Amino acid sequence: MFEIAEGGFLDIDVKIVGPDGRVIYQGERETSGKYTFAAHVTGVYTYCFSNQMSTMTPKVVLFNMDIGEAPKEASEDTDAHHNKLDDMIRELSSTLTGVKHEQEYMQVRDRIHRSINESTNSRVVMWSFFEALVLVAMTLGQVLYLKRFFEVRRVV
Repeated sequence: MFEIAEGGFLDIDVKIVGPDGRVIYQGERETSGKYTFAAHVTGVYTYCFSNQMSTMTPKVVLFNMDIGEAPKEASEDTDAHHNKLDDMIRELSSTLTGVKHEQEYMQVRDRIHRSINESTNSRVVMWSFFEALVLVAMTLGQVLYLKRFFEVRRVV
């Protein structure tokens, strides 16, 4: 699972290559995605996130990879109680993993929103200072203009 957290148009190229050099998955200009595959070949799998279409804009990528095992076949000598307990443990484990991933996602989103809020706040403060300076300048200009307007000039 991946998602572009910030940067540019929030798009990136994705490629997953197996140990035999075969491309397992390839996507272009994706903002987020979830891909599942079974690793039939032992070796190193390569995940490539490319930002070639907009190299001037850095991007933050949230990336998550879950590695699991295929469910084991139940042997005949185990009873139904043990199978049920194993199923409950697997379900609890997957639920906890999901909660952990959601929490990480929420932390990233919180950081992004905090950055946006701080940026907006600094812009509002700068604009307010600019408006205050313009207001003072206009006030001084009007006072000087009115003073000259009502000034009496005597011709001798």
